[in-house]
Amino acid sequence: MPDTSSHPTHTHTHTPTHTHTYRSLRALMRLASATLCPTTVEGAEHVPARGPVLLAGNHLSVCDSFFLMAALPRRLTVLGKQEYFHAPGLGGRFTRLMCTRLGIVPVDRGGAPAAAREVLARAAEVLAADASLVLYPEGTRSADGRLYRGRPGAAGLALTHGVPLVPFGITGTDRVQPIGTTGLRPHPVRIRFGRPLAYEEFQRRDRRSDGFPTTVTLRDLTLQLMRTVAELSGQEYVDDFAPPKSAAPGDSQNNSQNSFQNNSRSSSQNASPSASPRNER
Repeated sequence: MPDTSSHPTHTHTHTPTHTHTYRSLRALMRLASATLCPTTVEGAEHVPARGPVLLAGNHLSVCDSFFLMAALPRRLTVLGKQEYFHAPGLGGRFTRLMCTRLGIVPVDRGGAPAAAREVLARAAEVLAADASLVLYPEGTRSADGRLYRGRPGAAGLALTHGVPLVPFGITGTDRVQPIGTTGLRPHPVRIRFGRPLAYEEFQRRDRRSDGFPTTVTLRDLTLQLMRTVAELSGQEYVDDFAPPKSAAPGDSQNNSQNSFQNNSRSSSQNASPSASPRNER
């Protein structure tokens, strides 16, 4: 594992999870997983029971994270756009309360390098708290069911902090909650977790003068990650980034993670990475 003692200390703190709210949501999703959406989980033993871990996989629906929460005994942390914490009105206050209690980490989804550095810092805080962090390397949900090229955020965090990088593939959630819909529809779901990626060879490669992995290293590890995700999900892999989607209300994860993972490389070059909302495109 790399020496992280030289990493800068960040002023932000990891957003705590309200135990009762998280457990209540997980219980509801487990009920749905056993009835409305019969869910098969394979390879959960590959996810460490404790300590920091990155979970990286495909993204088909806004409900993906909720099914992951139901599938694993340990709490999961997800990045969410900061607009959810500043929405106006009664609905905005409820959304802010739920996001806070679920431990969702607010991030600036802007595309500037400074915003990407901020997200990398927030993600590092989650890992420093021995928590589990869910990432979707594609940066957005797949509108056609195919798996698109991954962005380097997950690889950069793994190589920088030396934490387990566990790939997963999820299927069926695009039928449970298609893009542009609310609520859950009856359909089976399958979640497959793979073994943590062995990236020691990438750790031994030369690094930049600031200690961060090179662009080639990030690209190669990300490609290995996405090929593994494709095997787990059974999706067709497209060696191109997912087509951009217009920002829309309810897009809680895609824009923030797209900014984070698309700009982690540029930011590192400037610094020494019902229970379901509306599934908008």
